[in-house]
Amino acid sequence: MTNSLFSRAEILQDRYGLKAASYLSAGAANLPHDISERLRAARVQALAQRKVAKTRSAAMVVNAGGGSAALTWGSDDGLSWWGRIGSVMPLIALVVGLLVINSVQNDNRAQELAEVDVALLTDELPPAAFADPGFVQFLKATR
Repeated sequence: MTNSLFSRAEILQDRYGLKAASYLSAGAANLPHDISERLRAARVQALAQRKVAKTRSAAMVVNAGGGSAALTWGSDDGLSWWGRIGSVMPLIALVVGLLVINSVQNDNRAQELAEVDVALLTDELPPAAFADPGFVQFLKATR
């Protein structure tokens, strides 16, 4: 994701938080004193236990070798045309490879079936002998 998407999401979250806080504050003005004190104490506890968001400095990103500049190839709004083509090429290669594998396996299967047919038709026994249950028993007994 790009930085612009992150900043948009953060802006929307901030707006939602401010709107929710304003509704809660407006409703809290009409509450009795003891309930508002309990709410204040709960807010203090919630703020004490909140998770602090971990931020990464620019130096950490540069030292780690990561960053959005490597992914965007100089574009601020996302991948350029070359980046998009480069990201689609592995998918195309995978699909072509799977189609080739499927074709080769189908050819091998057809070749094996043809060999079995040739062996049956050129054998001394008629094909009806292979369907005879006694012949099957004979083959099992001789092995």
